[in-house]
Amino acid sequence: MQKRFLDELTIGERLALPFLFEFWAHDHQIPPEGDWRSWVCMGGRGAGKTRAGAEWVRAQVEGARPLDPGRAKRLALIGETFDQVREVMIFGDSGIMACSPPDRKPKWVASRRCLVWPNGAEAMAYSAYDPESLRGPQFDGAWVDELAKWPKARETWDMLQFGLRLGEHPRVCVTTTPRTIDVLKELLELDSTVVTRAKTEANRAHLADSFLEEVRRRYEGSRLGMQELDGVLLDEVDGALWTLEMLEKARAGRMPDFDRVVVAVDPPASEGKSADTCGIVVAGVVMDADMAGWRAHVLEDASVQGLSPLGWAEAAVDAAKRWEADRVVAEVNQGGAMVETLLRQVDPMLAVKQVHATRGKVARAEPVSALYEQGKVKHARGLVELEAQMCLMSLQGYQGQGSPDRVDALVWALSELMVLPGDQKFQSPKMRLIM
Repeated sequence: MQKRFLDELTIGERLALPFLFEFWAHDHQIPPEGDWRSWVCMGGRGAGKTRAGAEWVRAQVEGARPLDPGRAKRLALIGETFDQVREVMIFGDSGIMACSPPDRKPKWVASRRCLVWPNGAEAMAYSAYDPESLRGPQFDGAWVDELAKWPKARETWDMLQFGLRLGEHPRVCVTTTPRTIDVLKELLELDSTVVTRAKTEANRAHLADSFLEEVRRRYEGSRLGMQELDGVLLDEVDGALWTLEMLEKARAGRMPDFDRVVVAVDPPASEGKSADTCGIVVAGVVMDADMAGWRAHVLEDASVQGLSPLGWAEAAVDAAKRWEADRVVAEVNQGGAMVETLLRQVDPMLAVKQVHATRGKVARAEPVSALYEQGKVKHARGLVELEAQMCLMSLQGYQGQGSPDRVDALVWALSELMVLPGDQKFQSPKMRLIM
């Protein structure tokens, strides 16, 4: 198929193909459609963020032909320092110069700290150490790199906003590894902001295998790994039911033999690519003879998104088979009996228990949070997205975007194993087996 495709191309098309980024790009490297002002491309180290920013700049300044005008004529390129703008954003391996075809390659005018394209478009370089240098210039677009590590992030970002006043619709591309700083958190909450995310592995074809193996081995499941490899913005909200410190203490070593394993399913209310995630969490429990040392282990987050009802049912059954689960616990508030029907359609012999949410999410989650405070729950590695949601669950409700589907599934799993039905008291696994 690939050979046939290439054979059908003309010589000119073959020469142009390496520079048609939409053909090669990952989904997170393409700006979403719609009427947005800021696009935040947020991901782990090496996820391809710089290439995404450089290609976005090309898409703004280039016209159909080398001398034709593009959408933007005057852009700002802002990095932590001038050196980083020059060495990473402009001349880096994934920078603007490396991405540009020969007939559209801009010239670097060092005396002006400016890139100049054949069609007359310009991009000026600025340092986040000098926000005042943005007072006066005006732009119709900007590429901002590593906003989360800028020394004067607030001041520089504010000055840029006042300068984005040219053209019909000035826009900003922000490429950054996430860090918990106010200006980034506020930007992500704006209705005019769109976000794409990616883990480091999304770009593994261009990364050394030894690099991925080493950093995952050292940092998998840690706060640093969640931030730098998985691209998760870590934050501790007021009244959080789970904190990063609490989850760090819950790290498990070697997994024991479990007395009971369950898979909990929190079905989405809709279906299709834009539907909520179907929360699927696997947990097991261990008990000793005197019932004093019982402890739960969260084993896997098998959640899926964008699948049909039959698709997520298959994913849940696969998880149950993978862990030899004793039972699948499924919330049926959304789908009623259909949920159990779907699961049994995949596996007619599956042990299924229907559960109904009669209390709010916070009320259901509080007794489970208390288990963590008592050191009665351990976590396997690799639960990054689940743990990120957990840290955004507070006494005031879920503070993240969308629905906390993974947390809901976690709560159902641990409640089935360790929380008495109907109240907020804990039970031993042996009591649960007897009931």
